[in-house]
Amino acid sequence: MSAVTAERVGGVRALWAGNPGAVVQRGFLAARSSSWAVVLSGFFEPVFYLASMGLGLGKLIGDVQTSQGIDVSYAAFIAPALLAVSAMNGAIYDSTWNVFFKLNYGKLYEGMLATSLGPLDVALGEILYALLRGLLYATGFMIVMQVLGLNLAWTAILAIPAVLLIAFGFASLGMAITSYMKTFQHMDWINFVLLPMFLFSATFYPITVYPEWVQSIVMALPLWHGVELLRGLTLGILSVDMLWHVLYYVVMIAIGLVFTTKRLRALFLD
Repeated sequence: MSAVTAERVGGVRALWAGNPGAVVQRGFLAARSSSWAVVLSGFFEPVFYLASMGLGLGKLIGDVQTSQGIDVSYAAFIAPALLAVSAMNGAIYDSTWNVFFKLNYGKLYEGMLATSLGPLDVALGEILYALLRGLLYATGFMIVMQVLGLNLAWTAILAIPAVLLIAFGFASLGMAITSYMKTFQHMDWINFVLLPMFLFSATFYPITVYPEWVQSIVMALPLWHGVELLRGLTLGILSVDMLWHVLYYVVMIAIGLVFTTKRLRALFLD
């Protein structure tokens, strides 16, 4: 057992050195050699959906009634949902594929944990870096929404911290799940889950179109909570139910951090 490992045995020091910023800094340095075209593609995808469906198909659909009984344009209805999708996509990309490569092929975490960093430092650092990508996508999309006049209330400014919460939730849970995956074939399951969640989480139409038993399934999905939270903020439809959406993501973050930390410790320290 090395001296560094010996120091970590037992207590908080076994998990945390208080320096997740070193992992984030390493991510920024590595990003310099990345293809920015790939990074920007994650931003343009929801913009294309908004242009084609919100502005194009929206001309044929007209107004849509929200779950609170308020009529809004179709573009204003789907824009906050696509904002949530933008945050999810940015966070998931970095916390799954990038983490999978570092974990199984780059062997970067072994090197990080051979230093004073603990598994919680690594987990939180990677999640924070993924969160920043989700924030980048979502902030750009918020600007597009503002230009098109789709932020219908002053409370839309609160969508930015809400986006951070959503990105944090997906990044932490995404990294936790990825830590258990061994092959590229396993990674295909991520898209298998994300695509139907994107299509059916009341993104393009109200949840009330489903039978009640289907609604219960949809309301258990994390993206639906993000969609409802951002839709309420951008349209100015505030309610106590928003606290449940926030609590859902707080629990999601806690679960992701706990499982990721335990998994990294089991893989490289125990």
